[in-house]
Amino acid sequence: MFAFALNHAWLIPFFPALAFAVITLFTKKMIKFSAAISIVAIVLSLIMSLIIGIGVIGQGDNFLEHPVKAVVTWFSMPGLSIEIGTLIDNVSVMMLLVVTLITTLVQIYSLGYMHGDPGFARFFAYVSLFAASMLGLVIAPNLLIMFVFWELVGLCSYLLIGFWYGKISASAAAKKAFITCRAGDFGLLLGIILLQINFGTLDLQQLSAMIPNFTQYTGLTAAGLTAIAIILFLGPMAKSGQFPFHVWLPDAMEGPTPVSALIHAATMVVAGVYLVGRILTLFITLPSALLFVAIIGAFTALFAATIAITQTEMKKILAYSTISQLGYMMLALGAASLTASMFHLMTHAFFKALLFLGAGCVLHAMHNEASIWKYGGLKKYMPVTYWTFLIACLAIAGIFPFAGFFSKDLILEVTFAASSFSGHAHGPFQAVYSVLFIMAVLTAFLTAFYMFRMFFICFHGELRSKEVEPHEAPKVMTVPLIILGIFTVISGWVGWPGLGEGKAFGYFVRMGEFHPVEANWFLIILSTLLALGGIALAALFYWKQTYSAQAVAEKFPILYKISYHKYYIDEFYLWIIHQIIDKCGWLLWKFDIYVVDGIVNGFGKMAQWGGAVMRKVQTGQLQHYALVFLLGIMLMFVLLSFTGVHSPALGMIGGAR
Repeated sequence: MFAFALNHAWLIPFFPALAFAVITLFTKKMIKFSAAISIVAIVLSLIMSLIIGIGVIGQGDNFLEHPVKAVVTWFSMPGLSIEIGTLIDNVSVMMLLVVTLITTLVQIYSLGYMHGDPGFARFFAYVSLFAASMLGLVIAPNLLIMFVFWELVGLCSYLLIGFWYGKISASAAAKKAFITCRAGDFGLLLGIILLQINFGTLDLQQLSAMIPNFTQYTGLTAAGLTAIAIILFLGPMAKSGQFPFHVWLPDAMEGPTPVSALIHAATMVVAGVYLVGRILTLFITLPSALLFVAIIGAFTALFAATIAITQTEMKKILAYSTISQLGYMMLALGAASLTASMFHLMTHAFFKALLFLGAGCVLHAMHNEASIWKYGGLKKYMPVTYWTFLIACLAIAGIFPFAGFFSKDLILEVTFAASSFSGHAHGPFQAVYSVLFIMAVLTAFLTAFYMFRMFFICFHGELRSKEVEPHEAPKVMTVPLIILGIFTVISGWVGWPGLGEGKAFGYFVRMGEFHPVEANWFLIILSTLLALGGIALAALFYWKQTYSAQAVAEKFPILYKISYHKYYIDEFYLWIIHQIIDKCGWLLWKFDIYVVDGIVNGFGKMAQWGGAVMRKVQTGQLQHYALVFLLGIMLMFVLLSFTGVHSPALGMIGGAR
């Protein structure tokens, strides 16, 4: 079975792609049957991924050193050969398992959440196409095929965010996501083209082998290759919501909550992190580019956390939490650790999907009331949602023994190791990494605070809205919560170094970086104390209400407004669009009307005038043509007689003098 699944890994994205085609072409009016087709397809993909995953684990070092690539040549021309197929290695196997499992649970959950929606079948068709696109991206053997699926993922996110296209806010959010990501994708495509021009290949394995010795294969300098790396990085920045491309991600909450779980958990937003991980050799070879990734990641993590502490909508808080956690993943990559980044990607997928699906249950119970200040006391109405949500909050806060504790601690550890604080770091940027480590630590504290701020406001105290009677969601929605809760508890343990070489997560996904390490108790104690401090502070303000959050906001009104209005980044972008781009567009429009069109119209007028003049010559009267012919002959004789020109055709006319 393992050999069959490995050799036919293309079936993993094919099943949901086939489901999309069948639903769209044949069964869109058969609502329940369409949902069944979609779920069966993703379950088949999950089964194949499990078979491959179990087999890969059993292979150990053999598979780690010899990943399986099955490709055929799509087209070939001098200087360019593109192959299509699959690349199955340890990192892609991990991603396949996460994406198929999360998507399966989200689709089952959607049976209850989307029940009665007029677009029920269309929703499952879109989700199937989304899953196919993401899975195709995961197993792509080269950057061009990855880019094709990358764009399909972007298209599907547009369709899903704007699923309720009748809402102006939903359609606007979909356009915002699409346009923002396209801006970054221009850089990604340009970077891919430059890599092809200089290295002659886009194959991931070949690039990984050639880039460390790029001077042997290209005429590039380190500065030139660094520029290419940063240009290419613009695509992952936009897709993974890194500053300043983060603005689309909170607005994506306009889509159905299961869409939010898919986009913000294990699929679209982590595609950028995954792509950087795939070509991490490029950045490791270039310390300046690697530092750029780390700076963007650390700043994004802290920046988004400072916004989340004042937001009043549950899904918006979770959206900024996602941006912050994606920053953590980028920071780990910037510290040259694929293990830490992929580990946090995996654990984040479980607890963030759990948080969003839990938020969907709350919205379902509260009749889609968005403001958390209308909630309160939901613990007694929704016990399953309460306990699973608590598990997810503890995980993202980094409390032992939940998954986030292990992955967050590993990110802090690799950042600390790159900083001057470690005492044995090497490289020219130790001081910068020290600042980034401090930013990561502050982010850990803020994460615990804003997550439990939301938790205490929503689930403790008394119900503030008297217009609704909350109730627990149906089992089709709560069972996926319980399953995700179990994974949130146990998934972190696979990264525990105590499992030993060959068993720990770091060994499984390593790229030559793994080595068993002793626990850094200083970091463990520091991060745990910060997390507990954040939880305690949130409890004092929002559960026990020992202190007044409103009084603090009134004492620091400027800071509160800046955070609440998200640093006015959206307003700044709108100002640029209206005051600069629109005005420049008006000038360009005038230039087009009066200069470009004027030149084109001028040529037309000249042709028209010339035609009018020449038309007078063509009278159609024979005597006029004879007169013109006679005058022409006379003119020729006069000219030839004065110039003395000899013409073979006319004889020695001009020379008869």
